[in-house]
Amino acid sequence: MLKPNRNAFTSLSAAVFAVWATGPVLGQDTPGADSVIATVNGTEITLGQMIMARTTLPQQYLALPDDVLFNGILDQLIQQSVLAQTVGEDTPRRVEIALENERRALLAAAVVDEILAGAVTDDALQKAYDEAFANAEPAREWNASHILVDTEEAAAALIERLNAGEEFAALAQEASSDTSAANGGELGWFESGMMVPDFEAAVVTLEVGAVSTPVQTQFGWHVIKLNETRLRDVPTLEEVADQLRPQVERAAVQARLDELTAAATVDRAGAEIDPALIKNLDLLEN
Repeated sequence: MLKPNRNAFTSLSAAVFAVWATGPVLGQDTPGADSVIATVNGTEITLGQMIMARTTLPQQYLALPDDVLFNGILDQLIQQSVLAQTVGEDTPRRVEIALENERRALLAAAVVDEILAGAVTDDALQKAYDEAFANAEPAREWNASHILVDTEEAAAALIERLNAGEEFAALAQEASSDTSAANGGELGWFESGMMVPDFEAAVVTLEVGAVSTPVQTQFGWHVIKLNETRLRDVPTLEEVADQLRPQVERAAVQARLDELTAAATVDRAGAEIDPALIKNLDLLEN
C-alpha cells in the first residue's frame, strides 16, 4: 500500500471545493468554538477546529464563498480523521515527535504574540529613538557622477576631453563600463560609508562642479564629478517610528527570553554527540 503524502491535507484542493457547494447547517442557536459540526466514528470536529484550519489556508482560497469554504474545510477534516483513526494506538514515533515540536512551537508563538501586543508603547519608541538619534548630527550627503574605465590612461584621456569642453554625461554614456552610464554616470545621493573608501575619499575633496583626477578602486579607474552636496537633518521620531517598531518588538522578545532562560535550569547533557546525527532520519523509525 502506498504511504499517504503527509502534506496532502495541509491545504484544500480545488476538487474538494467543487464537490461541496451546499450551505452549512448548525444545530446550535449560538455556535461557539466548542460547537460540534460533525463526528467521525465518535470523534468530534468542532467549529473551533475549522476556524483554525481556515487560518492555515493559502490566500487564494480565502476569497471563496463562505458556504464553499465551510464545507471544503469540513470535508478536509473528515478525510484527515478517517485516515488518522487507522493508526490506532501505535502512533509512529516520527509523528509523536512532530506533534511535540508543533505543540511547543505553537505555545511559544502564543507567548511571543502576547509580548508583541504590549511591546510598542510611546515610551519604548521614544527610548529606541533616543538611543539611535540622541547624539546624532546632520549627515553630509553627496551627489556625484562617474565614468568607469579599465586603465589610468583611459581615465586621463577622458579628463582631457572634459577640460576641452565636452559634456560629462555624454562621455559617460560613450565610455563608462558601469551601469550608471545610461544615466550619464549619475549615482544619486549617498552618505559616508556607502561607497568604497578610495571613491569616497576622492569625492569629499571635490568642490561642487569639479572633476577628480583618475581614481583607482577594485572596480577600475574612475573619473568623478561632484554634482551637489547637502546636510541631511536628523529625522524626527514620527519619521522613523515605523523603522523603530520592529527593533522595539525584537528587544522586548529578547528581554523576556533572556529573563526566562536565566531563570531556567538548562542541562545540555547531549551536547557532545556527533552533530551529523541530526540528519539521520532512520533514528525516527526506532
